[in-house]
Amino acid sequence: MRDETLPADPRVTIEAVETIWRGHNSFQRVTFTFQGFRGETRGPATYELLRRGRAVAVIPYDPARDTVVLIEQFRLPALAAGLDPWLIEVAAGLADGSETDADVAIRETMEETGLVVTALAPAGRFMLTPGVADETIAVFAGRVEAPAGEAGHAGLADEHEDIRVFALPAEEAFAMLAEGRIVNITTALALLWLQANRDRLRRDWT
Repeated sequence: MRDETLPADPRVTIEAVETIWRGHNSFQRVTFTFQGFRGETRGPATYELLRRGRAVAVIPYDPARDTVVLIEQFRLPALAAGLDPWLIEVAAGLADGSETDADVAIRETMEETGLVVTALAPAGRFMLTPGVADETIAVFAGRVEAPAGEAGHAGLADEHEDIRVFALPAEEAFAMLAEGRIVNITTALALLWLQANRDRLRRDWT
């Protein structure tokens, strides 16, 4: 089980932590005070905190063909938000125990696209929903040998994953983003980073 204690910070006093639900994720109710910008004590406040942990995302990129590989899969929260629940995404997943970010990147790319990563370029680590969850995501570009067009289906049966895998020219992927067809924020961030760094990656990886 993942360590769900809260890290210490001299400006924050944790007064109470109650785990109110635990399943695939866990949900805590935390009461705390913190030091304000003028030195005053703020609180106590009570927030609900979703404990998700460390995630990793990879945009598979073939520099020789200037091609990216994306996936499409069903997302229940997108349905709840009133969006088309089949989202276009990059490969991503949560870290399992002590896995390094690079290990997760390689594993998730294989599980969700069937492709082998031969090099990684880090784009950074980011928070997805800092008002609600502790989840961070490390974003990479991964060098792969991309298939042509539709690349079939992937995903883990025991996780009920049904993933469509497809490859397209990088410029087409950037156009999808500009047209608002990408609503997954991690995918948008990965594509923007790739767009800004594509020339360097093509020099370094070919």
